[in-house]
Amino acid sequence: MDLYLLAELKTISLKVTTVDMQKPPPDFRSNFDANPPPILIDNGMAVLENEKIERHIMKNVPGGYNLFVQDKEVATLIENLYSKLKLMLLKKDDVSINSLLSHLRKINLHLEKKNTRFLTGDTMCCFDCELMPRLQHIRVAGKYFMDFQMPTDLRYLWRYMLHMYQLDAFTQSCPADQDIVNHYKQQQNLMLQNVKMKKHEELETPTFTTSIPVELDLQQDE
Repeated sequence: MDLYLLAELKTISLKVTTVDMQKPPPDFRSNFDANPPPILIDNGMAVLENEKIERHIMKNVPGGYNLFVQDKEVATLIENLYSKLKLMLLKKDDVSINSLLSHLRKINLHLEKKNTRFLTGDTMCCFDCELMPRLQHIRVAGKYFMDFQMPTDLRYLWRYMLHMYQLDAFTQSCPADQDIVNHYKQQQNLMLQNVKMKKHEELETPTFTTSIPVELDLQQDE
């Protein structure tokens, strides 16, 4: 998502190629062996692994340094959110659900106090590129596996998501709902039990959850 944002700001030219790791093309296999995506290729140089890609963006990509702000409070605020989602999908109990809800409320409170479009201000940064995909996974996977929905009283969190849904950097990098669901089926070792369902989902027209609950009138907050 960092790179999509830089492309949207026209500081770089970006081309994205998706790879089916079940059947990778011969040139991918010969060049990158068993290394899974994401892989960044910049002027012929391949950069592997997320942390190395982030460092490369910060040091070598025009405009990249501005994305990586230092904010210990925000870094602490958003860490462990993803692990709480996975724990909820595994445990499916009130304790794990309430733990995730409590974390979401802390983020909502931060956004209310900050009263800005994004986590650290009115300009996106690396923390937004981390948080929003996690929120999207919570929406899609939580709804599919547990009928979990983010409470509508988290008004500032929903306003934040609305701002993100309006950005090409997010909508172009966001996976389809079906891809998110299958990702968690694989994690939970449910693929063998849901082979027929998986095939059906692959034939479906991809859907993207980018709506805001109709009872929330956020236009007045714009």
